[in-house]
Amino acid sequence: MKTATALLATALAFPAFAADPKDKKSTVTAPPPPKPAVKADDLFPPTVLAKGKGFQVNSKQLDEAYLNFRTASASRGQQPPPEDKRLEMEKKLLDRLVTVEVLKRKATDADKTKGKAAADKLLGEFRKQAGSDEGFGRQIAAMGMTPESFTAQFTERAVVEEVVNREVRDTIPVTPQQVQKFYDENPKRFEQPETVRAAHILLATRDLATNQELTLDKQKAQRDLIEALLKRARAGEDFGKLAKDFSQDPGSKERGGEYVFPRGQMAMEFETAAFGMRPNQISDVVTTKFGFHIIKVLERNPPKKVEFDKVKDRIRENLQQEEADKQLPAYLEKVKKEAGVEILAEKYK
Repeated sequence: MKTATALLATALAFPAFAADPKDKKSTVTAPPPPKPAVKADDLFPPTVLAKGKGFQVNSKQLDEAYLNFRTASASRGQQPPPEDKRLEMEKKLLDRLVTVEVLKRKATDADKTKGKAAADKLLGEFRKQAGSDEGFGRQIAAMGMTPESFTAQFTERAVVEEVVNREVRDTIPVTPQQVQKFYDENPKRFEQPETVRAAHILLATRDLATNQELTLDKQKAQRDLIEALLKRARAGEDFGKLAKDFSQDPGSKERGGEYVFPRGQMAMEFETAAFGMRPNQISDVVTTKFGFHIIKVLERNPPKKVEFDKVKDRIRENLQQEEADKQLPAYLEKVKKEAGVEILAEKYK
């Protein structure tokens, strides 16, 4: 006797054959082919709003961009623009869509490779901060996008940024004298505040997948476990190994729980404990909104001025970027003109 799975496989593997109309004994007839589904775009085709050499931007793309913008604003707790400002925002979004299309067509293979590498790195950091692929997916869904569409759009923008860097920023000369002058004249920018290098073990009091608070019984179990881990750490067990084995902080567990941070970056309870300890001291259990922590201070770093050699490349890039920002509007107008950009919809001109 065939199982249901086997029957299904057979049905999928062998299409039904219509009876031969010449066979008088046959009474089976083939079903009529299904009618193709009517798509909304067939009934209401998108209107082309702008075009240039090799591309068009239509009303569907603009509607999606506007919806994504409003959803993303709401997900960040920002008030979306009122409807009476919609036309003004749509003009900006249409210009952005056109600009991306123009710059995409100027991208070299090197631009694409560098842009994808930069995007992959940042997306990896986003996923790590989200705690899991599921958490990352929820954050993206809150913006009205899928992980696939977000990744594609993010990578596209990274490639476009590489084009601008190559064609504008990297062409701006900055001399070593200019870099040194900026460093000397802006000492406060290079003051490094007091920092602590510390490792911690976190046992969360919220479900990492749903962000919902754990039941009281589960929170008690987490508290009992963190107390047991505290005893093991104070008895001399390797703190970094304990963090790798037990910590539920996805951002640090693979580093043995380590962070380097100044004041004002961590939860207040965590910061107060860390800055109040000596190197190699292990804290009591510290409770924050994230859960239960054990902290071990590894190093205290007093405030100091960062050495010139460590920041000179960053200063040069920042000086280039400042000048590039000034040149960017004229550059974009030039490349759009070269691409023959036309705004076809009267209200967006």
